[in-house]
Amino acid sequence: MDTKDEEFLKRLQATFRIEANEHLSKLTAGLIELEKSPKNKTSVALIETIFRETHSLKGAARSVNMKGVESLCQELENIFGKLKNEQLCLTAGQYDVIYKTLDCITKMVSTVGTKIPRDDRELIKQLKLITETTPLPKTTEEETVTTKNIIEEISADSSASDELVYTTESIIEEKPAQVETVRIPTAKLDPLFLQAEQMIQSKIASAQRTSELRTINNFIDSWKKESINWEAHRSFERGLNVKEIIDWNNEKLNNLETNLTLLNHAIENDLRSLERMVDDHLEAMKSILMLPVATIIEGFPKFVRDLARNQGKEAELILLGNEIEVDKRILEELKDPLIHLIRNCIDHGIKKHGDDEHLSEQSHGKVSLSFNATESRHLEINISDNGVGIDLDKVRNAAVKTGFIDRESAAKLNRQEALMLIFQSGVTTSQMITDISGRGLGLAIVREKVEKLGGSITVESQSGVGTTFRLLLPLTLATFRGILVSIGEYVYAVPTVNVERAVRLNREEIKTVENRETIMIDGIILNAVYLSTALGLAAATNSSTVKKSDSPGFIQLVILTHTDKRIAFIVDQILEECQILVKELGRQLNRVRNISGAAVLGSGSVVPVINVADLMKSAAKITTSGMVVGEKKTRERIYKILVAEDSITSRTLIKNILESAGYSVETAVDGVDAFTKVLVGEFDLIVSDVDMPRMNGFELTAKIRKDKKNNELPVVLVTALESREDREHGIDVGANAYIVKSSFDQSNLLEVIQKLL
Repeated sequence: MDTKDEEFLKRLQATFRIEANEHLSKLTAGLIELEKSPKNKTSVALIETIFRETHSLKGAARSVNMKGVESLCQELENIFGKLKNEQLCLTAGQYDVIYKTLDCITKMVSTVGTKIPRDDRELIKQLKLITETTPLPKTTEEETVTTKNIIEEISADSSASDELVYTTESIIEEKPAQVETVRIPTAKLDPLFLQAEQMIQSKIASAQRTSELRTINNFIDSWKKESINWEAHRSFERGLNVKEIIDWNNEKLNNLETNLTLLNHAIENDLRSLERMVDDHLEAMKSILMLPVATIIEGFPKFVRDLARNQGKEAELILLGNEIEVDKRILEELKDPLIHLIRNCIDHGIKKHGDDEHLSEQSHGKVSLSFNATESRHLEINISDNGVGIDLDKVRNAAVKTGFIDRESAAKLNRQEALMLIFQSGVTTSQMITDISGRGLGLAIVREKVEKLGGSITVESQSGVGTTFRLLLPLTLATFRGILVSIGEYVYAVPTVNVERAVRLNREEIKTVENRETIMIDGIILNAVYLSTALGLAAATNSSTVKKSDSPGFIQLVILTHTDKRIAFIVDQILEECQILVKELGRQLNRVRNISGAAVLGSGSVVPVINVADLMKSAAKITTSGMVVGEKKTRERIYKILVAEDSITSRTLIKNILESAGYSVETAVDGVDAFTKVLVGEFDLIVSDVDMPRMNGFELTAKIRKDKKNNELPVVLVTALESREDREHGIDVGANAYIVKSSFDQSNLLEVIQKLL
């Protein structure tokens, strides 16, 4: 194959990937809907849509010589053909095989052009078994006519277009007039968008030039008045020559003033034009990069189904508002947090059949994911479930156990404050640590990502009713307005969206309550914190407020809000509110406490932009008692760990990992040996394999839990057994953590051990 043919084949394969992924997305969405409602008036239309998508995918695969994809599609087409003719009714297990086939096709499509081992032969056998299932009884003549009519309607619509419009309500709609579209790689759009953002700097600089010209104009006006006064008092002493010079000087000065005035008007007009141009251009670019949220959630229904079935549960995902358009950069960052929250709803909220008789309504779980654009141009996301709700006592105990808060302070927390503890790193109510959940990191990561995007997250929960997470985020990330404040010689920008109000108060209004400075605003007592103290500025003293203020008896404050927190920050001066363009600090300064980025003002000076979420935490460490402010204390002693493993290779590997981390390690060759050593020795934790001779890991754990002396001893099971039944068995016998060897790495093991100790 010559170079031209190779290049053509690569372009053809790239086109095939795009087309195939579209077909696969529609196939998956249709199957999810069909599985939920296999026998309603729209099921026939859904089957016809699925059948056509499979047929189109098969043809596309044939054009690029993808024999494996073509063969799988042929078997799927046979199955959907039988469904279409009402000769087959799929079971849950058969749907699993079909979804597994789509996953295999997705893998083959993503690696098109590279040689990979084919793993589709077994799937073809399983699909053939489905096809060979005994046909269903024939339907009545009336039903056959109805089915035929629906298919004929679809065929008539599709004759005018190659595309079907299908909604989440399972209604086939008439396709609107064709709109001309073009595919634009986002890699080409990103630099263009950044260039458009840079134009904002020109607008800011032009505003600064206009301000400087006004200053010059005022200066000339003052100079002119002084010259008139000088002429009136001195001209009679100097004679006519001086008078002539002054007249000439005044004439020139008038001309200069006229020219500068005209120039000032021209620049102001230019500024207005530039503002319109930049704003219009930026809005146009935003619209290009605004994508519907459906682009990131199209695979969520299948993800929910697979995760629920893997845990022996029933759950469906209800999607609302997925047509809302959001900045592409926000969408890219949102996918992982949404997956974390949905997984949390299924892991902790939805119960299995038979878990508890009075919770039978929660056995069929419903997870709702809704998107809504608010009037303030924010994106509101609600993730809710109909599960058992959050046990606040367990949350408080978990927070106390991690050392985040002491028991007395935890007992004083109100309901909302206790709920917010779940977003703290390490706080989890899971019975066991697994590779899916239990470390208490998921929700902490979610909050961190949401706050990084300039948003907030809250949670509401009722026992036996369910849990709702609410995210509030900006629709775009281009620019925002900020209030400039000064502390000594430093200037900072505070996001306007977090500023409730800016006030000027008499210093006497600051009161000290329980060793904390407070103020009363609208009858509500707020903590008052010097911004310099919260930022850790050694050079800026709290007394600077009095020294710089024109009225020493007064102070200036900005009241900031974030989630449910409100704190008043004392500053030296509140300068102005302006539109600013925030820039990241770069990889060298990836994470700076209390600072989210920097902005360049029209004067050319660079000002840091306050990270309000971080600032609230810094202020809380100053004002709140009962919280652990510093880092956790380092280990004061060397912990002793027992490793039970029958494989000498695995035993040596785990022993070396733990000893390198500073632990004292003793080993056992099987469960009997391990239990004997537990009875006679003193250990802080046990790491055990499951499949061992004489006594396996499950039996070892169960015996330890029955022993009065060691029933609280943490047990970590490290095993190759990864089925749901094995994990549940580990929970039943009382293991604290379950790590699958296929996903094992030493940092994972050390992290789990550190949490348990």
